[in-house]
Amino acid sequence: MSFSEKVLQLRKEKGYSQEMLAEKLCTSRQAVSKWENGQGFPETEKLLMIGNLFDVSIDYLLKEGEVKGGVEERGYYVSQEMAEGYLIHQQKSSNRIATGVCLLIMAFLPYFMLRKEPVIYSFLIIILLAAGGIVILVSAILKNDERYHVLDKEALMLDQGYLKQLTERLNRLKSRYVTMSIVGAGMLAVGGMGFLLEKKGISEGVLVPYYPICVILIAMGAYVIIRTSTLWSSYSLLIYNEKHVNQRNDGFWRKIKKKLAE
Repeated sequence: MSFSEKVLQLRKEKGYSQEMLAEKLCTSRQAVSKWENGQGFPETEKLLMIGNLFDVSIDYLLKEGEVKGGVEERGYYVSQEMAEGYLIHQQKSSNRIATGVCLLIMAFLPYFMLRKEPVIYSFLIIILLAAGGIVILVSAILKNDERYHVLDKEALMLDQGYLKQLTERLNRLKSRYVTMSIVGAGMLAVGGMGFLLEKKGISEGVLVPYYPICVILIAMGAYVIIRTSTLWSSYSLLIYNEKHVNQRNDGFWRKIKKKLAE
C-alpha cells in the first residue's frame, strides 16, 4: 500500500473529511487532496503530525508493506508552535501559582502588624488574603491546558534546529535563573531565621517587631523560587526529555497541580 493510499485509509477510518484533516494539520484541503492522489508529498513536520494524529509510526507511512504500528516507537512530535505555546502557558501558570502561594503566606502579615487592633478586624483581613490566594491557585489549576498534558507523558521529538535554539536560549537564561534561585532561597532563609531565632529564645524578643518583614521575605522568596523552578523545568522537559521520561520527575508544583486536578 502506497503512502497516498494509507493517508486516505487512515482519514476514512477516523471519519475525517479532507477539510477536517487539513485543519488538524494546519494545511490546505488542496494539499491533502494531492497527498491522497499521489501528486504530492508532505514535508517532514506534516509527516510527523500525521503520525501523531493517526497514532502510526513513520515507518508505516513511508514503507510499503510496513505493518501498522504506534508512533510511540519514535516519540511524540512537538512543533515549534506547540513548544512556544507550552512555554508561554507555563509562564502564566507559574505566575498564578506563585501569586496564590504568596498571598497565602502574606495572610499571616495582618496578625503581626495589627496585633493591637481588634481581633475581628485582623481576622477579616487574613481571611480576605487567604481567600484571594486560594482563588488564584484554583484558577491556575482550572486553566491548565489539556493540550500540553501529553508532553509530560510521552517521549518527545523536536526539530533539531529548533531544539538547538531552545538549548541556546536556556543557556542564556541559566545565569539569571541561578541568580534568582539564590536570591529566593536567601529570602526564605533570612525570613525563616527570624522566627527560628525567636522560637529558640536566642534573640530574646528583639526580632518580634520585625516579624512582618520576615513574612514578606518568605512570601517573596516563595514567589521567586516557584517561578524560577517552574520555568526551568519547562525548558528542561523539552530539551532533556529522555531524562524526564525515564525519571518521571515532574517537579513539586507540577505534582501538586496534578493531584488537585484529580
